[in-house]
Amino acid sequence: MTKAVVNDAFNVKVTLRHSHSHTNIEEYARNAALVLTRVFPALISCHVILDHQKNDFEKNKLAEITAHVPQNIFVAKEAGASYEQAIDNCVEALSRQLLRYKEKTQ
Repeated sequence: MTKAVVNDAFNVKVTLRHSHSHTNIEEYARNAALVLTRVFPALISCHVILDHQKNDFEKNKLAEITAHVPQNIFVAKEAGASYEQAIDNCVEALSRQLLRYKEKTQ
């Protein structure tokens, strides 16, 4: 299931694989993606993909965030015990990547 939300020229798309409606997780993912605009205001869009693994019992929730900036794409993939933890880890990784990119382009 994929849902897209456009917010003032910033598009956030959330995809849940092998799952149905988890509106609170989708909202959490959108808010986490919006945090990235504070780090790098020129973000064009983000795509958040949430999945789970059946064979791993400790870190079975997977999150992948793809951030599109002008002339570049950044990706972070993380696993965690919950979707929130995996999303937070992805946001931290993308924040570091975007800060490095921002410093390099200035």
